[in-house]
Amino acid sequence: MEQAAVRIVIVGGGTAGWLSACLLAARVPGASVTLVESPDVATIGVGEGTWPTMRRTLQRIGIDEAEFLTACDASFKQGSRFVGWATGATDDAYYHPFTPPVEGEARGIVRGWQDAAATEPFAAAVSPQPRICSLDLAPRQRAMSGYVGALNYGYHLDAVKLAALLSRHAVERLGVRHVRGHVTGVEAQDDGDIAAVRLRDGDPVSGDLFIDCTGQAALLIGGHFGVPFIDRGDVLFNDRALAVQIPIEPDSRIASQTDATAHDAGWIWDIGLPTRRGVGCVYASAFMDDDEAAATLAAYLGRDPDDLNARRIAFRSGHRARFWERNCVAVGLSAGFLEPLEASAIVLIELSLDALVDNFPVNRAAMDIQARRFNDLFRYRWDRIVEFLKLHYVPSRRTEPYWRAHRDAASIPDRLVELLTLWRHQPPSQADFPAIDEIFPAASYQYVLYGMGHSVPSDGPLAVDADAAVRAMAQAAQRGRALAASLPTNRAYLDALRAAAPRRALETL
Repeated sequence: MEQAAVRIVIVGGGTAGWLSACLLAARVPGASVTLVESPDVATIGVGEGTWPTMRRTLQRIGIDEAEFLTACDASFKQGSRFVGWATGATDDAYYHPFTPPVEGEARGIVRGWQDAAATEPFAAAVSPQPRICSLDLAPRQRAMSGYVGALNYGYHLDAVKLAALLSRHAVERLGVRHVRGHVTGVEAQDDGDIAAVRLRDGDPVSGDLFIDCTGQAALLIGGHFGVPFIDRGDVLFNDRALAVQIPIEPDSRIASQTDATAHDAGWIWDIGLPTRRGVGCVYASAFMDDDEAAATLAAYLGRDPDDLNARRIAFRSGHRARFWERNCVAVGLSAGFLEPLEASAIVLIELSLDALVDNFPVNRAAMDIQARRFNDLFRYRWDRIVEFLKLHYVPSRRTEPYWRAHRDAASIPDRLVELLTLWRHQPPSQADFPAIDEIFPAASYQYVLYGMGHSVPSDGPLAVDADAAVRAMAQAAQRGRALAASLPTNRAYLDALRAAAPRRALETL
């Protein structure tokens, strides 16, 4: 029988590398995992938002939630709030919460909202979570078991501290071998597989399966194998970001959501952590230069542009034509990157690793089959993310050139054009997203469409019974009031958690 791929070599650290190391070491029996990390390459460290999937990921690798929250200066994320995307008016804002709408058929929910709560924003009518977010409340009580919540949630975090926690956990608890070395080249086998990576100082590191976590450099998937990069800038125009970290007062509020505030040629993210805010201006260089972007960010923060000391990040929105080539899998930025709207970067790392671990090749022959399936799945997923991000721009009525260009039909993917045509007459539903594991459910499209004021379809040829949806929305409103009275603020929850950290540390000795 052909030898199994038991020697796994991860090239690159950061969130992608160390999450790969932890999940593969924890979930692939009998595998030896080595991570090679260059001392010359710094972690980008601006991916500060996760999806709720991170809770399952942390559980699978054996990290306690309280340890994670304190070690990563983390807070709870319950969704996103979009400000100024539809019209730019002072009252232009909507939520995309992580908790889905009330149960029911999509037509009935939308009709019930129109019948019973049309003056209320869609998300607030069909989910209790926007109310909780508006009050800066945590999604759980301290007495709850780890990773359990009254509402669905992910995290905001310090990405540099996350990589540090994962590296400690991988090496000290999961037996991952950590090699500090700068990769200078690749040694190939006769059949084209990677045999080893060469280091500037040290012996080559051999393996059976290589995970490329080298970021935008893509040393293995791009540099060695030459897998093409597919640029999606014709759909998503943003290609620059300015990022800053803003200290906050110890007793200041901690937001429950990522705030994404639109500006003339892009948008600004604002993420609250217990000790600081991470704020960044995302923009398209074809519509705004760096100085204008700095002035836009400074105006948002109420500061002088010369005092910002912002970090400038250039990126291309796009992805590889293939993500698994022979015995190499690209994970993280080496696979691709899209503007950070909706925080898809870390979840794509998680989903890539889940697909790899759950279908880990038993031998080299099986690897080619799994690679084809993996590539098909992730091309589908990248396409769906591109469409969903584009959806945030197309319904806008803003008049600046950047926003008008986003409405140009030539920049809208064909599948999204078809869906928008259907959604004039029916709401987004499961029928529009037939895959078993869709990356965004129909509810997410509903939150964005109706949050931005997209027209609500008439009943059409089908009779719609909205009574059940109206009752469910009344129950959701009642639940929102109950949760508002019982949940602690994010600040109270996280301060109490940090205060208890020394005692927990003593208890584990």
